[in-house]
Amino acid sequence: MKTKEQTVPKWFKGMIYDKGELVTNPFSGDRVELSAVELSMYDFIMGSQYVMEVAPKTVTEKQINEFHKALSWFRKNNSDAYMTLLD
Repeated sequence: MKTKEQTVPKWFKGMIYDKGELVTNPFSGDRVELSAVELSMYDFIMGSQYVMEVAPKTVTEKQINEFHKALSWFRKNNSDAYMTLLD
């Protein structure tokens, strides 16, 4: 888990959790401890990905842009966790 203070992006309007959590990659089984902010962003990414897969016609350009911003934020703030969970 990262020890530095992480900043929530201004564009992010999702919930910020109080605590982090251990997250498992469903494909590899690898596990990573995420901070509260990282977990909030991870859940946003996974939720966005789900909506894009099951209801692609409902997805707006803004949602797609925020999804890509979230991925970029995650890569920048915890590249190891990004590679383990999202790459």
